Order: sequence, then C-alpha cells, then structure tokens
Amino acid sequence: MNDLNAMLEPGQFVRHPQQADWGTGQVQSNIGGKITVMFQHEGKVVIDSRWIALLPVYDN
Repeated sequence: MNDLNAMLEPGQFVRHPQQADWGTGQVQSNIGGKITVMFQHEGKVVIDSRWIALLPVYDN
C-alpha cells in the first residue's frame, strides 16, 4: 500500500474508513508507520499504516 498516512501530523483530524461509528479522531503521533489517534467514540487507537489508510478530515 502506498503510505499516504505518512503526511499525517499530530493535531490533524481523521476518520477510519471501516469504522465510521468511531467518529472523528485526532492524530496524537505518527512514528514509523504507527499512528496513534484519539477517536471520539472509541478512545485511543494505534493504527498500522501498512494496512489502513486513514481519511483526513478538513471540516472539523
């Protein structure tokens, strides 16, 4: 997978493409392809960017 998550930085807002019920999340860190995100309805989740391409949210 082409890692488009590499451009995500702490503070940016994202959505998980397969977990819409988690709501909007805010990126906490992005280190070595592991992205920590605090989601509204799920809490803190560590995403492996090799498998999941998070969707940036620009209107939050």
